[in-house]
Amino acid sequence: ALTNLEKRQVKFGVYVRSRLGVDEAVADNCSVDRHAMWWNSARTWTCRGSSWTRFVRGLSQDALEASLERPLRGRSVYMETYGCQMNASDSEIVLGILSKAGMRREEEIKQADVILVNTCAIRENAEAKIWQRLGYFKSLKRKKIGQKPLVGVLGCMAERLQKKLIDSDKLVDLVVGPDAYRDLPKLIEGIQGTGEGLQRKTAMNVQLSLEETYADVTPVRNAGDISAYLSIMRGCNNMCAFCIVPFTRGRERSRDVASIEKEVHTLAEQGVKEVTLLGQNVNSYADFTSASEWANSYPYADGFSSVYKPKREYAVAFAELLDRLADANPEVRFRFTSPHPKDFPDELLHVISSRLNVCSNIHLPAQSGSTRMLEIMKRGHTREAYLRLVDRIRSLIPDVTLSTDMISGFCGETEEDHQQTLSLLHQVEYDQAFLYAYSRREKTYAARHLADDVPEDVKGRRLRECISVFREILTRRNEEEVGRTHLVLVEGTSRKDASMFTGRTDTNKRVAFPVSDVQLVPGDYAAVQIVSSTAATLRGRALSTASITSFFREATPQPAERPHVASCD
Repeated sequence: ALTNLEKRQVKFGVYVRSRLGVDEAVADNCSVDRHAMWWNSARTWTCRGSSWTRFVRGLSQDALEASLERPLRGRSVYMETYGCQMNASDSEIVLGILSKAGMRREEEIKQADVILVNTCAIRENAEAKIWQRLGYFKSLKRKKIGQKPLVGVLGCMAERLQKKLIDSDKLVDLVVGPDAYRDLPKLIEGIQGTGEGLQRKTAMNVQLSLEETYADVTPVRNAGDISAYLSIMRGCNNMCAFCIVPFTRGRERSRDVASIEKEVHTLAEQGVKEVTLLGQNVNSYADFTSASEWANSYPYADGFSSVYKPKREYAVAFAELLDRLADANPEVRFRFTSPHPKDFPDELLHVISSRLNVCSNIHLPAQSGSTRMLEIMKRGHTREAYLRLVDRIRSLIPDVTLSTDMISGFCGETEEDHQQTLSLLHQVEYDQAFLYAYSRREKTYAARHLADDVPEDVKGRRLRECISVFREILTRRNEEEVGRTHLVLVEGTSRKDASMFTGRTDTNKRVAFPVSDVQLVPGDYAAVQIVSSTAATLRGRALSTASITSFFREATPQPAERPHVASCD
């Protein structure tokens, strides 16, 4: 049994190692390193003021500064992410912040000191999944002997529910909104105990910001990734009647151009071949801190409006940013999401059309095919204006593929409104669609002013009809791909069949093709001819390795015209 003196010695040693980052293995070897010698002495001292003073005086200034900058050294964090690509990007930012504070990423949840879950609040089903996981985390804490893991909820659900999470049967210790991630090291250090039996505290920071973009934070991405998400703006000003995003993500603000260009350059040097630019309303990007080289007013697309009247004169807008990035990195291809239809002026469409490495796939959320419902939803456009934009896009960008969002059963939706949505699906012929039944979200205009009056069974039936129509159209459109050749970025082998590579086309279609066709590795571009199709994927055969420049320029005798699909008859 340890004496009281020995217990104090052990506690003192554990504290010094965790607080000042002295490596125990080095100390045990009693190397000539002055830190290790002081540590070895500290192990036999009592925790008295004079001993502490002698110990600290023996440390270099660099060691002391490092200890203050890395207060969580040696502790581990396990991260789970739910929801959109923006949440995936935010999780990389969180890991970057915690890594700088000394934490390491833990892949095994049962071994982690801190468990963080980055959440989505866009629909009720998304939150239901999180509550189930929190119950599981509580069981882990109950079973673990000794120091219990800290459980934190981040992101949109944290911002929406706030203190309700803290009060939820002691499921959560930490609640942090999407604009407060810089405070995570301080909050974790403040509430995580250093020994068994200490009373656990809770902490919360859900303050939204008008300025935070995390532009100076280096995200922690997986080594060897060939694709990367890059957040260029945050927040949304559109205030659509159904949407919780302005209340969980705050108002729009954009990163400066220089920080984005620098991060893309770094990613390209690391071997990343595809960058997806992210924002809640990504194509409303506007950087007022940098000088614009374009003399444009950046109007909304024809027939679109907004309750928010931004001033973008003299700002670097999204079209200019995208053009700069594409020009500087010709063998990196660029995607972006999630846009709003109103922010597709001709300037942006011309960039997509003219730059070979800007993918010809556009997400164009419609939400409904009924002008009456679009007005109730506060979308700022009619069905007719939306269709004019679709026609404009297809006239400027040959063979573009479109994707969309649709809501079934929004407040006051009639059968006629529903039929208008089905007809829009038929008319536009989307290649990808995210289809949902309406889910009421607190704080939104719809929750405060509109009646959720469509029965759940009717919502479900209308949703199933939308899904059926979309799948029918997608099956036919994929059949039309047979015989065509696409530029495909090889992402890796199939999880279902190791003999097959998988990748995506410029038009964002998934393709599988035999590994044995051509000598390729993940990260290569390949010319792939489509030989068969299903509603879910395309099957092909690799013809050769390729580059972005060579593929598109060899496919046409007129380099000025961008061919998005080459025919192989």
